[in-house]
Amino acid sequence: MEKIDPSKIAPPELINYGKYIAGDMSQPRWDIPNKIVITCAITGAFISKEQNIKQPYTPEEIAKEAIECCKAGISGLHIHVRDENGRPTGDPQIFHRAIDPILEKFPDMIIDCPTHYGKTVEDALKWAREGLIEISPVRPSPSYTAEELITTSPEATIAMTKLLQDLGIKPQIAIFYEGMVDNAYRYLIRTGILEKPFYWIIMPGLPGGDMSNPMAMFESLLIYVRRIKEIDPASVWIVGSTGRASCYLTTAAILLGGHIRVGMEDILYRYPHKDIMVTSNVEEVRMAIQLAELLGREVASPDEYRKLIGLKPKSETKG
Repeated sequence: MEKIDPSKIAPPELINYGKYIAGDMSQPRWDIPNKIVITCAITGAFISKEQNIKQPYTPEEIAKEAIECCKAGISGLHIHVRDENGRPTGDPQIFHRAIDPILEKFPDMIIDCPTHYGKTVEDALKWAREGLIEISPVRPSPSYTAEELITTSPEATIAMTKLLQDLGIKPQIAIFYEGMVDNAYRYLIRTGILEKPFYWIIMPGLPGGDMSNPMAMFESLLIYVRRIKEIDPASVWIVGSTGRASCYLTTAAILLGGHIRVGMEDILYRYPHKDIMVTSNVEEVRMAIQLAELLGREVASPDEYRKLIGLKPKSETKG
């Protein structure tokens, strides 16, 4: 076959096309926040020592683990407490025994705690009036996780949100399944009750949730994030390391520009594909910080965390 000389049949600008495009590899930066909030949930309500012997129970165990996480450089803490039998409780004295030692060593640390233990909204908020916490989750509808059923009603959700905001506590919209996003919009956002910026925590990987494999994890997380951003693009959202999805779920959140919560509250195993038990909260915190830094993000300080969600710096609220 006769050889063809491209220069004889193609115009010069076409022949030189390759060299022109090869010299310009610039692309715009992705819109991903540099700062990332990393919080730790120390013990939670339903993982027992029978399931994981390392699970913190006593206020002293909780405080010790939390202090180690603060030393590692986290942005905030999520604290549940338990009674002498390992059952979740809203006892103010037990909360003080767990939280006071933390704030004594790290007075600027931001603490968030549940306020759903009580027969009435006022009963549940009794200990929140102690001034120890700055954030508390609000469930826009009932949730059923493993064998734990937490009930609520639109009226209770609205009342709790109003009272938290009156106390200067930031409501964190807790989402365990997709319908809860819409319920939050119906009851709290469309009604004008919830103050901006809206702060969401996505917790979909627990037993009974919708993350049974890697593909389901990515698809489900994208649905949550898209729906939240449809409601308000300026929403702040954080994803909990939950169930088998564990660190894979929080890694996906880092990649999407979100914030993350790790810790022993919601996981038994370190990885989705291995039965390696979690042995401490601080090891989960260190891994999360390393992952974030390897992906080019910087851990937010407690006051940077406050600013992100619309709270005043600790220096302005002291005294």
